[in-house]
Amino acid sequence: MRLRDVTPDDVDAYVRMRCDPDMMAGLGGPLPPEGMADRVARDAEQAAAGLAWYKMIVPDPGSPGVVAGTVALWSHDAGDGPFSEIGWMVLPEFQGRGLGKRAVRAVLEQARDADRWGLVHAFPATDNAASNGICRSVGFRFRERLDVTFAGRTIRSDHWTIDPRTELTAARREPAA
Repeated sequence: MRLRDVTPDDVDAYVRMRCDPDMMAGLGGPLPPEGMADRVARDAEQAAAGLAWYKMIVPDPGSPGVVAGTVALWSHDAGDGPFSEIGWMVLPEFQGRGLGKRAVRAVLEQARDADRWGLVHAFPATDNAASNGICRSVGFRFRERLDVTFAGRTIRSDHWTIDPRTELTAARREPAA
């Protein structure tokens, strides 16, 4: 597995993830495909400028055109000042292989090694067992259950935090695919 920055060519992968009813079930339902190219272009610009880490999960470096999902780390202000948030999505045909966990761990290791982003927050839907499992296994601490807004929709989430500099678990490294 390897991670690469999102590019404007990743529109199809974004549409498959963000416009699919099953993929978006825990996030308030699918987003409309209109505007997705603009979203990808903005994410690619921010990634290229180093303002956010929008990464595509490539399961097999020998097949760089095949994308399994995304992992992103960015900073935003929720009213109480800026904070860092991580999120990820893995396409159905790649789920259950540990790619999401490996991608989240890789990004957190990068954050630790760069001494960037500080405390990182994650907000998976309460009924997303796989994403909550990733949080547990990587070393996030459960904080609370709360309602958060995503794409103008309110969803019930589990709030997890991790400081990659001090809390990233020393789990065994999984071999790259």
